[in-house]
Amino acid sequence: MKKLLMLCVSLCLMAGIQAADIYKTSRKIALRAPSVPLITSDTYLSIWSPYNKLNEGNTEHWTAKDHPLIGAVRVDGKTYRFMGKDKPNLPAIIPMSHSENWDALYTMDQPANDWTSIDFNDANWKKGKAAFGSKGMQRVKTLWETKDIWIRRTFDLNEDLSKETIILQYSHDDIFELYLNGVKLVETDYSWNNDVMFELNANAKKNLKKGKNVIAAHCHNQTGDAYVDFGLFRKAKDSYGFEQEAIQKSVDVLPTQTYYTFTCGKVELDLVFTAPLLLDDLDLVSTPINYISYRVRALDNKKHDVQIYIETTPELAVNDISQAVTSERIEKNGMVYLKTGTIDQPVTVRKGDGVRIDWGYAYLASDKANGKSLSLGDYYSMKDEFANRGQLKPSLDPKDLSIDMSKSMTVLAYTENLGAVDKTGKAGYVMVGYDDIYSIEYFYKRRQAYWKHDGKIDIYQAFERAKENYDSIMQKTRAFDNQLMTDAQRDGGVEYAELCALAYRQAIVAHKLIKDDEGNLLFLSKENHSNGCINTVDITYPSAPLFLLYNSELLKGMLTPIFYYSESNRWRKPYPAHDLGTYPVANGQLYGEDMPVEEAGNMILLVTALAKVEGSASYAQKHWNTLTIWANYLADKGLDPDNQLCTDDFAGHLAHNANLSIKAIMAIAGYGDLARMLGKTDIADKYTAMAKSMAVEWEKMANDGDHYKLAFDKPGTWSQKYNLVWDKVFKMNIFPPTVIAKEVPFYLTKQNKYGLPLDSRKDYTKSDWIMWSACLASNDGDFKKIISPIYKYANETPTRVPLSDWHDTHTAIPPNFKARSVVGGYFMKMLENKVSK
Repeated sequence: MKKLLMLCVSLCLMAGIQAADIYKTSRKIALRAPSVPLITSDTYLSIWSPYNKLNEGNTEHWTAKDHPLIGAVRVDGKTYRFMGKDKPNLPAIIPMSHSENWDALYTMDQPANDWTSIDFNDANWKKGKAAFGSKGMQRVKTLWETKDIWIRRTFDLNEDLSKETIILQYSHDDIFELYLNGVKLVETDYSWNNDVMFELNANAKKNLKKGKNVIAAHCHNQTGDAYVDFGLFRKAKDSYGFEQEAIQKSVDVLPTQTYYTFTCGKVELDLVFTAPLLLDDLDLVSTPINYISYRVRALDNKKHDVQIYIETTPELAVNDISQAVTSERIEKNGMVYLKTGTIDQPVTVRKGDGVRIDWGYAYLASDKANGKSLSLGDYYSMKDEFANRGQLKPSLDPKDLSIDMSKSMTVLAYTENLGAVDKTGKAGYVMVGYDDIYSIEYFYKRRQAYWKHDGKIDIYQAFERAKENYDSIMQKTRAFDNQLMTDAQRDGGVEYAELCALAYRQAIVAHKLIKDDEGNLLFLSKENHSNGCINTVDITYPSAPLFLLYNSELLKGMLTPIFYYSESNRWRKPYPAHDLGTYPVANGQLYGEDMPVEEAGNMILLVTALAKVEGSASYAQKHWNTLTIWANYLADKGLDPDNQLCTDDFAGHLAHNANLSIKAIMAIAGYGDLARMLGKTDIADKYTAMAKSMAVEWEKMANDGDHYKLAFDKPGTWSQKYNLVWDKVFKMNIFPPTVIAKEVPFYLTKQNKYGLPLDSRKDYTKSDWIMWSACLASNDGDFKKIISPIYKYANETPTRVPLSDWHDTHTAIPPNFKARSVVGGYFMKMLENKVSK
């Protein structure tokens, strides 16, 4: 009876939490995320807000392309926009290449000084079509492969535009200047931007003439890709939109949920984005459905008439806005779905970095409860209907919807009429999902995502399951977030916990979970914003602590494809491949150069970590012959590596790399540990002794007084020795304890405002490696001193992208990299504490 009573009390408490607190978090997060995770399922269904306020601008895919979510709440007839920013209605005066490959004259030779004027003689210039740029850039019709290009675009006007709102829109890569009839309007520094909107002031509009006009532009390509596109637009007088902004009161980013609170007139709105990425539930992790939950409460003692509106567009399902799309409304088993995707459906064809999915279908979905409505329609009139009447226009037939988004954008709109709302509040939710049909091409065979179970489950069943399990999922994600934050704060402090919260979703959703023909899990990463490789070994290596901590089966899912590649004789070198191709095509390595010591060390160390976490070397036993080949390679080549790349390949080649040597030595020791766990005592003794002997030699070669060198032949240099972390975490005792004792105090003398540099060559750093180096500290105080500048970097970086793991330690500006899975390495401190228990 007593147990039953306690159970009832527990259930009542849970119900109370669900009713009262599911829309708010008691954990207030001080960290200002560089970009706030909203909808995060995989590398394609990935929507972020790069602003302090959710309604400050458009929500984006991690590539910085628009993945729009717009939200508004109507209170007593007045509408407040709380999410996103609606596009202005801009009919073209002269279009961009989104809708027309416009003609212009161009030259790649330095022109005379008056090249921007209307009367300039451009008879010798070439004629070309926009956009202008390097091969592979979007909508390029005229290749530009020199450093500079000059473009003149003439157009005629037959009306006075001085009283109109005129918008110049342009895209450029890199340094760009633009003139209207000889007057400079735009001048940029070294940057690349898409679809920048610039409103002409009164003086600029005076330069628009009846008759002939010219826009002249010059772009200098400093490095990499090149691009130019521009157009001129007017703001329609009948433009619709949600002009009034809600007042954002707070935003808190937790591991699986992001919480916002807004004041909207006389009511308060709580908004929660939930990505149910609970790593012990592979169906849940792999199902591409997220929730947007909301609750509205009166702030006074009155009742208020309230409706809520949330929309997205087909931009979620294209790589480029010029692609033709189709949309439809579907009712099925008590659910309503708005479905959208490209007409062509090039399944798994598009590969590369910085691209979005253009196959499969995006969905906005809800049940058919009273007051809820989902509708497809015109971008502007749908908002107008809601703002004026608190409802949606009837859904249009697919044949009446535009397939050309550049000319007429379709919206997928959801609303719920909450009716009279008082202080107790009313709540609801809508779901966003994506069915990619097939996810990955794995050795010449297309594979479905894990959640489909070989076609036994379809997207509609997945949505039905997500609806049925909503309450329990919200409880589980909330409980998980609280536990992770408690554990992280205990292990590393408040700042560390908030960094882990920010890293959690980012690390997971840069992967896709599938199975091979034998039923093995394959958890394949995309190397976001560095080169787009799939299943890169030295991306797996830093990300591993998160998965070792929460589900080691997923780490096996990263390692198994590399073992398969070697053991199938597709890869015959005595060390592992760097990658399996370019995402989403995994047919074999495409990276231009091997990383022999790096990848051999990574693979053996990760298999060792698996065995130590699981207490079993059974996974190693399956691949013992391959591990032996790699270990012997390191025994021969690892102590003093020749001139080669390591995972920090952006720093260039380096011979005699001391940190890379540590990786080889620790991997040899790991191989010895695996042998011991498998009862291979002779092998264990041999390789353990070898590793310890090599460590003694290493100490002699690397010693540079109060620290250890970057490279054995470079006195006066230094580097982070983050690969030593395995010796400390697993208490392997391979290196003399004086090595770590000497390095950490030295690091504390080398820190800059935003972190410890990677090494003495440059001022940039890698925050994942800093987290590992911090774990070498012998006390909590030094650990916190090393990670605190990383918190400051994340909190203050002016570059508003999903957390970059590579940044300048003086400016907090990333040279490159964003949204990468390597931030899973932040969890090394938690892994260390788990192992040490």
